[in-house]
Amino acid sequence: MELTAEMLETFTRLHAAACASGDPEANAMTVATADPDGRVHARIVLLKTFDARGLTFVTQYRGDKGREIAANPHVALCLHWKRLDPAVQVRVEGRAEKWPAAESDAYFATRERLSQIGAWASRQSQTLPDRATLAARVHQYEQKFAGRDVPRPPEWGGFRVLPDMVEFWYAGAHRWNERERWEPVDGAWRMRWLYP
Repeated sequence: MELTAEMLETFTRLHAAACASGDPEANAMTVATADPDGRVHARIVLLKTFDARGLTFVTQYRGDKGREIAANPHVALCLHWKRLDPAVQVRVEGRAEKWPAAESDAYFATRERLSQIGAWASRQSQTLPDRATLAARVHQYEQKFAGRDVPRPPEWGGFRVLPDMVEFWYAGAHRWNERERWEPVDGAWRMRWLYP
């Protein structure tokens, strides 16, 4: 279900303020997934885009996070903008789905060339014997794609998280934080306040 205009406006305003605050990592976003045994794994990725449909990030589909999402698409996201006054967290839970190939292709084409080469050279989440091995793989793909555009690796692309919970968390004095929780109820988003 798409975000309401109010939810999207709130997120857009807070994100713009975080970017304007001088925070060099305003797009840093924790993504939590779970493996088949239920063990939770969290890591920081970069928020790429957002709109009423949800929030997006890119990754290697064959890496740990991609495989975990393939097995269990339910994920949790958290952005923390501590330079805002008050500090803000945005928590999102929902289902991750792959971008269509054309969308991944279009985004990949905007990346700098060395990042594109890196997407080919990296075997994300696999054991790396030493840094020289990675350097050799980078060189291999630099040679392979010399003089032409670098295509998107088939195992690389984007995910969009389709929210089924959004919480705007505002830091308060004495830990009296304000928590604005949005969840779908009977086909419509409803907001409720939570205790800190």
